[in-house]
Amino acid sequence: MAILGLDVGEKRIGVALADGPLAIPLTVIDRAGEGADLERVLALAQEHGAERIVVGLPRSMDGSIGRQAERVLAFSKGLSQHTDIPVDTWDERLSTVAAERLLLDTGMKRGKRKEKRDAMAATIILQAYLDRISK
Repeated sequence: MAILGLDVGEKRIGVALADGPLAIPLTVIDRAGEGADLERVLALAQEHGAERIVVGLPRSMDGSIGRQAERVLAFSKGLSQHTDIPVDTWDERLSTVAAERLLLDTGMKRGKRKEKRDAMAATIILQAYLDRISK
């Protein structure tokens, strides 16, 4: 079952894909407005035969829902309203930090890291989801 993972930020949406037990970075979408963003995500889901979409929910460290998490919930709701594909949220605290660390450890230059970070964060989110559902 193919699953699309998303790290929804203010400027970009990182996208990862899993068609089995491992998630891989897919692409980064530059935000262009809610409607265009939803269309691009749904086009990727269709292109890759996704049967589920997992959206990282950026909770605060204390577990509460802040302003960015509210935006992500609204985006997730918009996705749900435009597709029959199930859309789940997944706690993504510190996924961007982990992605940055991972890319830094590979020796990647700063400009390239910025380019790849959001897709890597989506990969970390999706892999955590996959690990949880496989138990």
